[in-house]
Amino acid sequence: MELVDTTLRDGEQTAGIVFSADEKLDMVRALNAIGIGWIEAGIPAMGPDEREVLKEMLRVNKTSAMIAWNRADKGDIANSISCGFQFIHVSLPASDFHIEHKLRKSREWVLARLREVLAQAKGEGASLIVGAEDASRADPEFFLRFADAAASCGAIRIRYADTVGCMEPFTAAEIFSDLAKRSPLPIEFHGHNDLGLAVANTLAACQNGIPYASVTSIGIGERAGNASLEDFAGVMRFVCRSPLKLRMEHLPKLASIVRGAARRKQCPQPIYTGFHRKLPFLELDPGLNG
Repeated sequence: MELVDTTLRDGEQTAGIVFSADEKLDMVRALNAIGIGWIEAGIPAMGPDEREVLKEMLRVNKTSAMIAWNRADKGDIANSISCGFQFIHVSLPASDFHIEHKLRKSREWVLARLREVLAQAKGEGASLIVGAEDASRADPEFFLRFADAAASCGAIRIRYADTVGCMEPFTAAEIFSDLAKRSPLPIEFHGHNDLGLAVANTLAACQNGIPYASVTSIGIGERAGNASLEDFAGVMRFVCRSPLKLRMEHLPKLASIVRGAARRKQCPQPIYTGFHRKLPFLELDPGLNG
C-alpha cells in the first residue's frame, strides 16, 4: 500500500483553513521526513501567487513525487506544466448525478473530454493520474470505461473518489475486490469522512487489492474531512500488524505543524502518540513499540 498525502490540496479545502507559504514548505519537509511517497501539492490554477508557492514546494521537496491537481481544463494543465510538475492529476465526474446535474453533459462527453485533455498533458511529457469524481455513486461499469479511456491515454493510475463520503466498509470490500481484478489501471482510493468511515473504507480498500490510498494529516479536508494519515497508519501497524513503510516517529511532528497551521487546538490522539512512546494498550506486543 502506497499513500498519497493530500493535506496540501484537499486538506486546505477545509472551511476556514488557509496555509501560509512557510507552513506549506514545512509540511513538505515533514512529509519527506516521514517517507510519504506521493504528495498532492495543490492547484496551480488558483493563481500566480499559488503557482510561485508551488514552485518553491517543488524546490524544497527531496524524496516524494509531487502531484498537481487539475480540472479537465487545458488552461489548468498549462499552469501545472509551467510550474514544473511531472505528475499531473486530472479530475472529471464519473457519476451520472454529477455528469447530468453538475456538468449538464453526457457520459460520452466525459470520455471524449478526458481523452482530449490527457492527450495535451501527455504531449508535454507529463505522467498522468486520473480522478474519477463521485465514483462511489457511479455505475461500476462506467468507472471501468473511464479507466479504460485513461489507460489508453497512458495514465499510470486512477483515483476512485468517495466524494460525498457515502460508502461503508462491507460494501466497499465487495466493490474493491471486483474492481481491483478488472481495472486496467492501479486504483487509488480517496475517502471522505461524512459518515465517520473514511479510515474504515480505506482499510477495506487496502485489504481488497487497492494499492494506493489518499489521506490527510489529522484527517482535515472538505466538509467532514478525509481519511486520517495518522489513524490509518496506526491501524495498519498496531491492529493489522502490517505496518506501512513510513518513519512513523515523525508523524507527531507533522500533526503538530498541521494543527498549528489549521488553528486546530485538539490534543494528539492516542494512536499516534504511541509512535514515539509506550502506551498501555500496546504492551500486549512490546515488539511493536517504536
